[in-house]
Amino acid sequence: MDSKLLEILVCPVCKGPLTYRKSEGELICKADRLAYPIRDGIPVMLESEARQLAPEEEPE
Repeated sequence: MDSKLLEILVCPVCKGPLTYRKSEGELICKADRLAYPIRDGIPVMLESEARQLAPEEEPE
């Protein structure tokens, strides 16, 4: 994930910062506990495509 792109991307729900989880290929919003997928190198920033983090998953 390009660091410059990560700097400008925000959660579409709360407009908060995102963290990159390389092992899962996801962008994580800690505040909303949502994981946005990255498909073919492109972040899919749609709430309908986001995965809710399970209670046992710790947002990094």
